[in-house]
Amino acid sequence: MKILQNIIELIYPNVCGFCGKINKDSICSKCMYNIKKMMNVRIEYVKKRKHIYLFKYEDIIRQKLIEYKFADKSYINESFVKIILKNKKVNEILKSYDIIIPVPISKKRNFERGYNQSELIAKNISKFIENIECKTNILVKIKDNEKQSTLTKTKRIRNVKGVYKVKENKDIINKNIILFDDIYTTGSTANECCKILEFAGAKNVDILTIAKD
Repeated sequence: MKILQNIIELIYPNVCGFCGKINKDSICSKCMYNIKKMMNVRIEYVKKRKHIYLFKYEDIIRQKLIEYKFADKSYINESFVKIILKNKKVNEILKSYDIIIPVPISKKRNFERGYNQSELIAKNISKFIENIECKTNILVKIKDNEKQSTLTKTKRIRNVKGVYKVKENKDIINKNIILFDDIYTTGSTANECCKILEFAGAKNVDILTIAKD
């Protein structure tokens, strides 16, 4: 197995998700240093609900999130996970939750893209935070609505109504949940998902995003 792994790494070497240079880690030390200088972890409250985010949606962060989401560069998720977990403040915050749930995408969108960008990151976070479990079978998207990025703020709120539902609630009753999404713009999607989870019996639901627009 070790020989096979070495062959795979030789053919497909690990690269830094930000500069693209071959690197044994998912993000090189130079890029991590530059990214840390841009990072400004903020906690804002929306109707008593915490929203934690690390960056403004601009510059290299915006570029890499777009590449990750739309340019078939799923490997960038590992770079973002490393950035999130390297921040002590965020790391400690995450330890206070029982479950992390990624914002789901429709089956059609998942097929077209090949992956749910929020799910990949949420799953990897749960691997490194011992007490937090990633659940992907609870909150589901039941309607392929219009893309939020094409709509006004008012239309975005209407666009997410009736789009998500809780498939099974027994695992979330009285649990502290962190909902993960990659980008927070108006908050329509994330807050709708939080309300649905709370209505289904979750004790508390907060939001974690990489960037806020």
